[in-house]
Amino acid sequence: MFSTPHAGFAQSADGLEEPNGPVILTISGKIDHTNEGSEAQFDRAMLAALPQHEFETSTPWTEGSSHYSGPLMRDLLAMVSSDYDAVHVSALNGYEAEIPVSDFNEYDVILAMQKNGEAIPIREYGPLWVLYPFDQDETLLSEKIRFRAVWQVMHINVL
Repeated sequence: MFSTPHAGFAQSADGLEEPNGPVILTISGKIDHTNEGSEAQFDRAMLAALPQHEFETSTPWTEGSSHYSGPLMRDLLAMVSSDYDAVHVSALNGYEAEIPVSDFNEYDVILAMQKNGEAIPIREYGPLWVLYPFDQDETLLSEKIRFRAVWQVMHINVL
């Protein structure tokens, strides 16, 4: 496991930069930095400009092992909030889950944007997937953790 930083994401004194492309993620709730009213909106380029973390893992929903990359959830949330206990994640398909901050501190949970070097299509759990490194710790395969691995992420509410 390793992180590869990417340049290009600048945070202004007033908040976050504005998205230039289609918004694929909105973060709201208990946040300190915004770019659209009381929300933080991100396009793909903004998320890709964050330091990227990657790992190889299998998942309970896919065949074999794949290489996934994206920003660490703890890094993404640190950009918008200085104090939170949990997040409520909503997906395009209507699924919702609450994830405690302890998961992001204990594990290298990513907001996966790529699988095997390619953008993740909606039909294959994309474009964004809260993904745990399942192969690194067998306790991550518990039903409780599996329910927190939200795919097709579109909104995060910081609690």
